[in-house]
Amino acid sequence: MYLLKDTHYFHRSSRELWTILLGRSALREQAQIEAELDRHWDRLHQGLSYYKPPSASSAGKVKENKAVAQPLKDFGLRISKLLALDEQQSVQILQCYLQEDYRGTRNSLKVAGYYYEERMCLLRCVLLLLTYFQDERHPYRAEYSNCVNKLEKDLVSRYQLQFENLFKAEAPTWETHGNLMTERQVSLWFLQCLREQSLLLEIIFLYYAYFEMSPSDLLSFTKMFKEEGFGLRQTNRHLVDKSMDSLVDRIGYLSSLILVEGMDIDFLHKCALEDCTLQHQFSNAPDVIKEMDQLLLTFGDIPHHGPVLLAWVLLRHTLRPDESLQPDESIHMIGKIGNTALQLGVFKYISTMLKGLGVSGNNCTASTAKMCIYGLLSFVITSFEEESLQCSHLIDAACEVLSAPSLAEVFWEMKPNMGLGMILDSAVGMFPHKIGPLLQLLTALLSNKSTVTKVYNVLDKMSYYTQVYKHKPNDIISKDDETLWRRQTPKLLYPLGSGQTNLWMPQGVLGQVMIGGDQGYVVRWEHSYSSWTLFTCEVEMLLHVVSTADVIAHCARVKPILDLVHKIISTDWTVSDCLLPLTSRIYMLLQRLTSVINPPVDVIASCVNCLSVLAARMPGKVWSSLHHTGFLPFASSPLTSMPQCVSAEGMKAGNYGTLLVQIEQPKGEYAVTIAFLRLITTLVKGQLGSTQNKGLIPCVLLVLKEMLPTYHKWRYNTYGVRERIGKAALMNYFTPSLQSLCIYSLANTEAGQAVVNIMGVGVDTIDMVLAPPSDVVSPLEQALTQHGGHGNNLIVVLAKYIYHKHDPALPRLAIQLLKRWRPCRSNACLGSDASKTEDMRIKVMILEFLTVAVETQPGLIELFLNLEVKDGTEGLKEFLLGEWSCLHVVLELIDSKQQGKYWCPPLLHRAALAFLLALWQDRRDSAISVLRAKERFWENLTTPLFGTLTPPSDTTEPCVLETCAFVMKIIGLEIYYVVRGSLEPSLKDGLQKFSNARRYEYWSQYVKSLVCHVAEMEEEGISSFPETQMLISAWRMLLILSTSHSDVMQLTEDSTKLKLFMDVLDGTKAALTTPMSVSCLRLGSMMATLLLILLKQWRRSTAPDILSPLSLILESVLQADQQMMERTKAKIFSALISVLQIQGLNGGDISQLPQLLLSVCETVKDEALALIDNTRHMSQTGDAVEDEDSMETDSFRGPQKDQRDGVGVLALHLAKELCRSDEDGEHWVSVMRQIPVLPSVLSAIELSLRSKHNLYFTEAALHLLLTLARTPQGADAVAGAGVIQTICLPLLSVYEVTSNGASQVISFSRKSQDSACWPGVYRLCMSLMESLLKTLRYNFINDALDFVGVHQERILQCLNAVRTVQSLACLDEADHTVGFLLQLSSFCKEWQFHLPKLLRDVQVNLCYLCQTCTYLLHSKKMLHHYLQAKNGDALPPVPLARTQRAPQTPSKEAAGGGEREEAEQKALLAVQCSLLKILSKTLATLQHFTPDCCQILLDQSMDLAEYRTLFVLSFTTPAFDPEVAPSFGTLLATINVALSMLSEMEKKKEPVSLNIASLVSVEEIQALKSLLMFTMENCFYVLISQAVRCLKDPSILPRDKQRLKQELSSELSTLLSSLSRHFRRGSPSSPSSGILPITQSKPPTPGSKASQEGQEPLIQFVQAFVRLVQR
Repeated sequence: MYLLKDTHYFHRSSRELWTILLGRSALREQAQIEAELDRHWDRLHQGLSYYKPPSASSAGKVKENKAVAQPLKDFGLRISKLLALDEQQSVQILQCYLQEDYRGTRNSLKVAGYYYEERMCLLRCVLLLLTYFQDERHPYRAEYSNCVNKLEKDLVSRYQLQFENLFKAEAPTWETHGNLMTERQVSLWFLQCLREQSLLLEIIFLYYAYFEMSPSDLLSFTKMFKEEGFGLRQTNRHLVDKSMDSLVDRIGYLSSLILVEGMDIDFLHKCALEDCTLQHQFSNAPDVIKEMDQLLLTFGDIPHHGPVLLAWVLLRHTLRPDESLQPDESIHMIGKIGNTALQLGVFKYISTMLKGLGVSGNNCTASTAKMCIYGLLSFVITSFEEESLQCSHLIDAACEVLSAPSLAEVFWEMKPNMGLGMILDSAVGMFPHKIGPLLQLLTALLSNKSTVTKVYNVLDKMSYYTQVYKHKPNDIISKDDETLWRRQTPKLLYPLGSGQTNLWMPQGVLGQVMIGGDQGYVVRWEHSYSSWTLFTCEVEMLLHVVSTADVIAHCARVKPILDLVHKIISTDWTVSDCLLPLTSRIYMLLQRLTSVINPPVDVIASCVNCLSVLAARMPGKVWSSLHHTGFLPFASSPLTSMPQCVSAEGMKAGNYGTLLVQIEQPKGEYAVTIAFLRLITTLVKGQLGSTQNKGLIPCVLLVLKEMLPTYHKWRYNTYGVRERIGKAALMNYFTPSLQSLCIYSLANTEAGQAVVNIMGVGVDTIDMVLAPPSDVVSPLEQALTQHGGHGNNLIVVLAKYIYHKHDPALPRLAIQLLKRWRPCRSNACLGSDASKTEDMRIKVMILEFLTVAVETQPGLIELFLNLEVKDGTEGLKEFLLGEWSCLHVVLELIDSKQQGKYWCPPLLHRAALAFLLALWQDRRDSAISVLRAKERFWENLTTPLFGTLTPPSDTTEPCVLETCAFVMKIIGLEIYYVVRGSLEPSLKDGLQKFSNARRYEYWSQYVKSLVCHVAEMEEEGISSFPETQMLISAWRMLLILSTSHSDVMQLTEDSTKLKLFMDVLDGTKAALTTPMSVSCLRLGSMMATLLLILLKQWRRSTAPDILSPLSLILESVLQADQQMMERTKAKIFSALISVLQIQGLNGGDISQLPQLLLSVCETVKDEALALIDNTRHMSQTGDAVEDEDSMETDSFRGPQKDQRDGVGVLALHLAKELCRSDEDGEHWVSVMRQIPVLPSVLSAIELSLRSKHNLYFTEAALHLLLTLARTPQGADAVAGAGVIQTICLPLLSVYEVTSNGASQVISFSRKSQDSACWPGVYRLCMSLMESLLKTLRYNFINDALDFVGVHQERILQCLNAVRTVQSLACLDEADHTVGFLLQLSSFCKEWQFHLPKLLRDVQVNLCYLCQTCTYLLHSKKMLHHYLQAKNGDALPPVPLARTQRAPQTPSKEAAGGGEREEAEQKALLAVQCSLLKILSKTLATLQHFTPDCCQILLDQSMDLAEYRTLFVLSFTTPAFDPEVAPSFGTLLATINVALSMLSEMEKKKEPVSLNIASLVSVEEIQALKSLLMFTMENCFYVLISQAVRCLKDPSILPRDKQRLKQELSSELSTLLSSLSRHFRRGSPSSPSSGILPITQSKPPTPGSKASQEGQEPLIQFVQAFVRLVQR
């Protein structure tokens, strides 16, 4: 009930007050604590008297109160009778219960339990104040102290009276308390009575620990406790059962301690030492002393009397005897009381008492009790002879006392001959004859590292060696009185073999005989030695006698040694090296002791405890040594699968399993089991290797399969051991290394049911025993899907833990488990809002639970959102917030006016914004629409973005970074999802305010400083890195969004963009130029992505000099770990490519060119070599080749895996751009001579082509080669490196030549011409050959002929395929092929000599290609029909080939049919452009296969046999039928088509013209016109040349020549008139000198001018030919 609406209830419960004073609520400021104490001081002062008995007046007030509902009144009156509580207070209790503890149960008696807990919490508040009001370390000490000062006056008298009333209270009955008072309720009432008595005595005891008790008060308490039998003579003792014994004992312990504390023994001891006993308060109270004497003489019948009698003996012995008694009588009385105390076993009782107080209750009470007993024991030992005391029990009691760390420090500061130091001195005197007492004391004295050093030194430098002899040895010389012995010969002290560790007592050592006679001798030798050597000898002796009868005695000596070692290495690990002789023998000791018939369980447990501590530091060493002892469970066969592991097939339990079944379970004592579980947990957490982890599987399975399901059924002698074993067994689930095994065992074995049973106990039981919660949530999702045998709904049980009040950790963990438990289908409401004092972390957890539920629990989150449909809405629904919607509280938490209040700390604000972000991310439109419409919502939401954050180095609240990140993400999602015109006005105003306040610049600077801070702190680490990363990611998202929504986000100024860009650049540089860490790498990668996007989108706003920092970043990145930096390196390469392209457009020199070339070429070489190795490995291992269609996936990139944005690919593109910038080769030539780039790249290309792998790398490499081939130096380098050998034959692997050529072309026609594919690689190779031939000319002709000869079938099929497939990819290949043939046609003689048949085939196919293109361009309808038939029903909109598409603004009103028609027109126009380019190049190529016009016209002796007739003597319209040969009609039709298309473009009012104008830009239309002019020029040239050749050919009949003249005269005359009209309107220039590479020596027309005069020679030339044929 933490997050929903508040009620009108304002009464502060005692439980809530206790929570506040503990510091577990939202009220944590000192002023707030002080205000709470002032407000409730009277309640604390009254104690239990605060709760009044019923009265008629109170009942009347309740009935008259109209503010209370009638059902609440009625139930309150019933509760009043049951609890014997004031009616008004009963209603208050009921209201508090409903607010804080009601969980939907129908059990009305739970209110009684709540009331009892209220009374206890009230007393706990007072106990808390007394515990810390003098503790300087406590944050509220001053406030506590002020309150205690106010309470001090009559606190004890009030509480003493309340204790007496409780002790004497009569048990309730159903007659007096109503029919709800059952026997069970009576038992609970009495249990509460005992708990309250114990707590009241605890308060009184702590009070007198700080304040002096008067003698009269001591007498009063003594009489009261005697009368009550120190808690044993309870009025209702008939109700005491076994479970209450501990409470009764605790009452007795506290009663005894109060009396001892009241005698002020510490002060008495001080008075005795300083001889000022008159200062003690009892020295002036003879009457009280006398009465106390008589009273205590009657003591002695119960153990609780022991400490009181002992303390009184000290007091009477120290103070002067009173005058009423003779000294002898006084001494006799003191002796009698002392003997009674010893007869009661006072020292044994003290040990039991201190252990009992330490098990439960306030630790301060236990430590104060030890302080009290410390003073008592110190005075006893100082005052009386040790021999008169019970030595063994005295040492046990001293050890219990000294276990308090503060007292251990006090002990070391004391003189050795005073107090408890005398016990230690005595124990040293009997060492090593009695080894236990000294080690027991020293173990207790180990509290910190300084005490470890002291203990180690004490044992390392011993001066006495005490031995016991039954008879006097023969090698001893003694004095006559036998008080001093001298050893005549040296002696080994242990009967061990030679070479083993031993102690040697030399000759002449003196020994003092302490006890001598017929009973034997006790001799203390004056011999210096190290006890650590002696301990090693003791362990060796035990190893020798392990199978004999002496093993028990030796175990008793070795166990204290092991316990001491365990305590030492637990306290200070640095001493472990010195203890290696001991710790190394533990393994052998464990092996031998566990294999005997009756193993000594306590010694074995001590061994395992030592190993647990060692395993925490060196798990591998402990495991390897322990593995061979046979102690741990093991597998007799190898483990291969998870089911086999869980089945435990072939696994043995080891010596431990035997010991558990045969020894521990029958006895009910489990010391070894507890130690074993601790050891296994430590080993599993120790990050062992995989082999060692497998070895631990049998150990973990023994716990999961054999122990966890059955441990609750075992026999137990000691309370609490069962819980310890269960908790230790569960700890195995929290070990990451074997977590999968644990989860599998939960789902498939009884272990899962056991865990469910534990959780199913429920919060009520937990509340009752106040068990401490676990700090870790176990992954139980699989096992929790079943209901446990307890019969409860497990989801409900988990939800009820949210109400647990004693420790906020348990509710937080319950919510966390519900949050992680995705199969949860519970729609139960988790309650209403608690007051603003609830623990803030619980609220945060609930908000986190709701945040996860937004995505995973749609039904549950709808209940919490509680949206209601607005009345009267039609059509689109409008929603309102329901009364119980969680959004009310969330909106309140983000309210800017609430920020900084104690109930809304930054962590809670962050959780509220995380919940809102989840709504936006999951597109919860109904909730979002309500939030948008809320007044001031966007203002409150964006408030964090307008604050000023502390510098990153001073950040104390990392969650503030997340808060700002969540706000940025919400704004970004809102802008992205909502149509621009529909944004809320308040959000627009907020964005305008954000821009006006220069917040873009502020956040940009702050994000940069964050990145720089992470870079500076990388060695020390940064605790808030996740929050930092989240903020940078959100800022990155906002900036990326601004590139497309700059108008909405008010980010339009170039100066602001430049500032933001430079901050991103500086941040990237800071993250990537420092020594690399994982955090720097992550941030650097994020910043590099942002840099790349901004660079491409904000080209106009980028800084002029970007290359310098990018070059530095690249150098740093290339030196870092390559596997970690691969993605970042790719981004930097992309950024450099963009920068070079921008600078290429703007012009300018690049000073960093040499260094960049060096770095990039080195990378290209390394990537190429790595790719070669990887490709060869894949070929050898038979890995599947990646399909072309899957290359655009975002799958994980393995090392050297070919990717579009891979490092190698981008490095090649960057090298291409660098080489393009270095046109004259000033730098790249020297770099490529220094680094073997070309050989490695060509080798990679050859291997890739052969294996058809690495498509993207191959394509990028060919682009690089193509760039180099355009310059003479580059072409020489590429050709010299053996490019033809690399490409020519391997290229055959990328395509399959078929019989008709169609299938192959169709196979790649599905691909866009711009997407990567192997046919595209073929086209690039063709372009590369074309470029090399164009640049190198005769130096490359032989290689070019080799290439065309190898690929002649593909070339011919490609030329022929245009008729059958008109896809852009097919046309593009034809374009590249004709371009290559155009260059090759300049070398007709060489071609004719080497490949005459191919030359003839190419000429024929080119003519047919000319006919096909002309036909398709002439018949648009036929072309459109073919496109639909061949390429699918719908034509996708494709961009114009090699042109930039104009920006389009689609109309919203355009119908679907219009859009489809426009798309088809675009596709048709693109195909026409491709056909026109192919046609123009084809005609240009045919120029070289036909005689030169000038030569054939002027040279009468020209050999016509050199040139074949290309076109038949016919003037029919070109047909689509391949059987119809190309003719002069084809050429005339080509000119007509070109003229027709030119005319269409210039007729502005024609529909076609409108279509073209709407599809392409003015520049594109101009380019098309130039292309058409170029086509006509070439066509006229070929036509005239072929016509003259026919006219001169003697083999042609005269009539055919005459017909040729007539037809040409007629057709050309018509064309000339049309051409003249066209020129008069203005004609574009021919691209023959620019766009297309024409290599003719004498162009027929000078096509460099656009004027009409520039085109007249063409008309004159044609007219001259017409006149020629008309003769």
